[in-house]
Order: sequence, then C-alpha cells, then structure tokens
Amino acid sequence: MSHINALQLSSSDSGQALTPEQKRFNTLIRQIEQARQTVAAWHEHIALYQQAHAQVLVPMQASLTAARREWVFALDALLGQPGWSRAERDTLRELACGSVGELLDANDDDDAALKELFAKHNEVDFDTERQRMLHAMKDLTESMTGLDLGDDDGIRSDADLFARMHQGMQAQAAAAEAEQAAKSAKSAGRRKSAAQQRREAEAQQATQSVREIFRKLASALHPDRETDAQQREVKTAMMQKVNQAYAANDLLALLELQLQIEQIDASHIANASVQRLKHYNKVLAEQLAELKAEAARVEAGFRMTFGLLAGWGLNPRKLGGLIEQNARELRGELSQLQRDMRMLADPAATKRWLKRQRQLLRAAEYDLEFF
Repeated sequence: MSHINALQLSSSDSGQALTPEQKRFNTLIRQIEQARQTVAAWHEHIALYQQAHAQVLVPMQASLTAARREWVFALDALLGQPGWSRAERDTLRELACGSVGELLDANDDDDAALKELFAKHNEVDFDTERQRMLHAMKDLTESMTGLDLGDDDGIRSDADLFARMHQGMQAQAAAAEAEQAAKSAKSAGRRKSAAQQRREAEAQQATQSVREIFRKLASALHPDRETDAQQREVKTAMMQKVNQAYAANDLLALLELQLQIEQIDASHIANASVQRLKHYNKVLAEQLAELKAEAARVEAGFRMTFGLLAGWGLNPRKLGGLIEQNARELRGELSQLQRDMRMLADPAATKRWLKRQRQLLRAAEYDLEFF
C-alpha cells in the first residue's frame, strides 16, 4: 500500500461517518499526489521530447529550410526569363519577397545571399525593413496597452520587443498592486478587522502544526542519538528528507515520513481535532496550489522553448504524439515544395499557379483592409 493510500481516512478509523474536514483532507492528498505525478511527468517527458526533437524534427526542419531557400532562388530565376506578363512578374516578385522575409525571420541568421535577394526586389534592405516593422509593432503595443516601452534604441529583434513588453507589463502590474495595497491600507487604517486577525491567527496555527510534526520527526530521527552505525546512516538520509520537506512547507511529505517510521497511522489523523485538521487542510491546499502553479510554469516554458502556441490541457505523457504530428506536417510541407519545384519547369502550369496565387494575395489584402 502506498503512503498516500495509507493516509486516506475511512469511517472505520474513527468509528463514525467522515466529517467535511476529513473528506476534504482525503481529497487534498489525492489531488496533491496527482499534481506531484504531473510535475514529475513533465520533467521526465520533456527530456524525452528534447531528445526526439533533436533526432527527428531538427534534421527535417533543416531539410525544409534548405528546400525553401532553393524555392525562393528558383522564383527569382523565373523573373529573369521572358514570357511573363506584368501581372505575373509582380506576383512572382511578391511571392519571392514574402518567402525571403519569412526565411530570414524564422532562422534569424545572417544569410547574406538571402538579404541581397530581399534588397533586390525591395526599396529598402531587410534589416531596415525589420527595424521599421519592430518599431511599428512597438508603437501599436503602446497605444493598445498604455505601456511605455522606452526608446526604439536596443530593439533589434522580436525577442527584444517581447522582453520590453514583459518588463512593462510586470511594472504595470506591480504599480497597480502597490496602488491597491495603498488604498486598502488607507481604508483599513491601523486597525485590523476581525476577519483579518482570524486569518492571520489561522495561518500562524497552520505553520505551528507543521512545526510540531517537524520537531517530532527530528526527535525520532536525529542521527547523533543513534549508536548503531548502519541505523545512523539510515536516519541521516531520512533526516535530510525531513529538512527538505520542512523547508518546502510540504506537510504531506512530513506526514508520509511519520507514517514510514510508524509515528502515526490513519487513525491518528482521523482522531485529530477539527481545528487541527482544518490547519492541515489549509497547508495542504496551499501545497496543492503551488504544485499546480509549478506544472503550469513548466508547461509554459516547454511551449515557449519549442515554439508551441499557448494553451491548456497538454498531457505531458503524450508529447510523443506532438513529435509525430510535427513530423507529418514537415513531411507534408517538404513534399509540397518538391511538387512546386517540379511545377516551375512547366511554364503553362506555372502561369495557372500564379493566377491562383494572385487571387489569394488580393483576397488577403482585402481582408486586411476590411479589418
């Protein structure tokens, strides 16, 4: 039986039906165990995802980038051939410029040949155009959010702009929080409400409950009091776990350690006073919230590292499915590019394709104007 299952309270432990606080205790320790497993699964499967990403997706992305690069130079080469109408040349030029810009943005490298190709078909070079777009995005962000993102100097990439935005949002939130705190302090004056005093007392008592468990464990496990060398080594290892759990305010881990050395069983908790169990539940609820926040932070970092859209509900145990999905998408894009490259050898097919692309480009422009 696991320690978590052994801590679950039942009516037989106290000889009567479970109270609301006892039921809440059972629910909290189950949820904490699930949250622990989720955090552990994230760390374990992210490492596996990184390995698969490097072995499977990175080579495919490199092949796709090379194919895209070949594609834009093929479009540019077509512009040097006769037989195209003015509209077809404009469409070829627009497609080539757009593809070059996407390649340079996506790879964020210093590809001189691509930059030269971009400048060939634009009034300004790529670096100047990128700075213009970044400053426009900065101005739009400031007007929409009310943030002050500072001078344009120092913003050389999307990462620089996002860093400024993040800092500005943090400063804005801190200022709002300070203002709210000042208003609350002013309205409350120096007197604390009865509810506030009660909350502080409950928090202090909950901390005291954790401290009492720590003291009992420390007294039982202190290695200096053990004469047997083998047992001293065991107690030293367990005392390290106790210290770690106490430092993290991990009540459940402390209870599990008490159970392990047979200081308590489920009946001890079942017979605890309502007030004591309420203190336990307060600490456990805080512990659960911290675990959920940790899982959310790990997931957000994972999404940011690998360029995945923000969202929720991603199962860390099924990250292998993401590799398979991304691999299918990359293979599909590469296959389509290869078909398009073969099409360019057929002028009639290319003209039909350009007509469709021109219609799509005009439709996109209309949508932008509409909004």
